[in-house]
Amino acid sequence: MRTTLVWIGLLLVTVAVQAVLLPFIFTPGTKPDILLIIVVACGLLAGKERAIGIGFFAGLLQDFASGNVFGLNTLSKMATGYTAGLFERKVFKESILLPVLAIVLAALFNNVLMQALLFILGYKVAMISTFSYQVLLSLGYNILFCIPVHRLVYRITFGNNSQF
Repeated sequence: MRTTLVWIGLLLVTVAVQAVLLPFIFTPGTKPDILLIIVVACGLLAGKERAIGIGFFAGLLQDFASGNVFGLNTLSKMATGYTAGLFERKVFKESILLPVLAIVLAALFNNVLMQALLFILGYKVAMISTFSYQVLLSLGYNILFCIPVHRLVYRITFGNNSQF
């Protein structure tokens, strides 16, 4: 029960920071997606079942806060969390390189998936925008945030007695 409250608190604080504070710090379209980093770290550290749940609530909160097509972030975060969770038993969880490589792949996967969902829903989408300057700059910001967020998720998942 305590862990569930910690996850809920983390997601609520993160969506508030991401929706309110980060647009003032970063230029439009180039802010980091900290919720995505949390979902990917959760998948790698806690498995696909937990990552799907965290991805659902993180995406739902982001959908409420963003004003985009409702459900787009929810579906993409759930799919990204599930995909990251598939590798939970195959990775060395204490590796510093793991969150960096994982967030690069997950951010690209998430972006392509969101573009594909928009296309399926009938929106005009330029797939070349998947690798635009803004997306690559956001990816760089995600890399900067991924190690501290990964460590935080590690502590939530495995307790405060961890040495990581």
